[in-house]
Amino acid sequence: MSAVLQATHLVKHFAAPGSRKKPERLVKAVNDVSLVIEEGTCFGLLGPNGAGKTTTVEMLEGIVAPTSGEILYRGQALGESFRERVGIMFQHTAIQDYITVLEALRLFKSFYKQTVPEDLLIEQCALQEFLGQDTRKLSGGQKQRLLLAIALVNDPDVVFLDEPTTGLDPQARRNFWQLVNSIKSRGKTVILTTHYMEEASLLCDELVFMDRGKVIAEGMPHELLSDRFNDVVLALPLANWQKRRTPGADVEAPPGQEVLEKQEVVEISTPDIDMTLRWLQGSNTPLSGLEVRSRSLEDLFIELTGQELRA
Repeated sequence: MSAVLQATHLVKHFAAPGSRKKPERLVKAVNDVSLVIEEGTCFGLLGPNGAGKTTTVEMLEGIVAPTSGEILYRGQALGESFRERVGIMFQHTAIQDYITVLEALRLFKSFYKQTVPEDLLIEQCALQEFLGQDTRKLSGGQKQRLLLAIALVNDPDVVFLDEPTTGLDPQARRNFWQLVNSIKSRGKTVILTTHYMEEASLLCDELVFMDRGKVIAEGMPHELLSDRFNDVVLALPLANWQKRRTPGADVEAPPGQEVLEKQEVVEISTPDIDMTLRWLQGSNTPLSGLEVRSRSLEDLFIELTGQELRA
């Protein structure tokens, strides 16, 4: 594969308002970020609030100029050809009121020289059932499908999806994932930001985790998990855990294992399931409701960025 987008040593400073006595200070939102995005892949950008994801994506989209660093599209600086070949689905997009879905689609088609045939776009994004509906009356899933169609209207090579399924119900979210996979199958490059780790795991070929303006981990999802974890998680109802009895001593956890008590469940991280199960049985812990799961991207997210609440 060849790189469709390449960013080198991106830095972005913003001026933060100061008091009357202090001059404005510079906030470094992005701090020396380099990325290579291969053609025909889904590239995921993950991180907590304030990590610098949005600023990085806005620079890649050509909306915000970097303070320093370079971004190349097929080896050339971003310019008119890039703007014609990119599609963007923003996290928040205002659509003209008092027009139908079909009228909105035709409005955005008029902005480009090259466009996808109308019937094909309607079929690809499953818009047939509500083409004549007022855009103000669309459900969350319907609106996201329209916004995706608008992002694809110019038949782009690169499609940016900024948290595209936020607020959707599980069924609408899964339907949207099918649409994204159909885009990938046509050789398009997708750049995705999301807070849903399941979404990232299912859609992304390559992931980059950011925090405090820097890249802190990158790679394929399965490689990132295997490099960081060598254990599995046993989940047990909290009520069962509280009933355990260890002969001769009040042992709080299996030897060498990590135990995390949550609201209604206890999670035991262990590289040795057999040993942990023997310990639980030896302490007379009821095993009803026991579940065993592999490590997930959510575990990796917490491991990399911590558990504190971000603004």
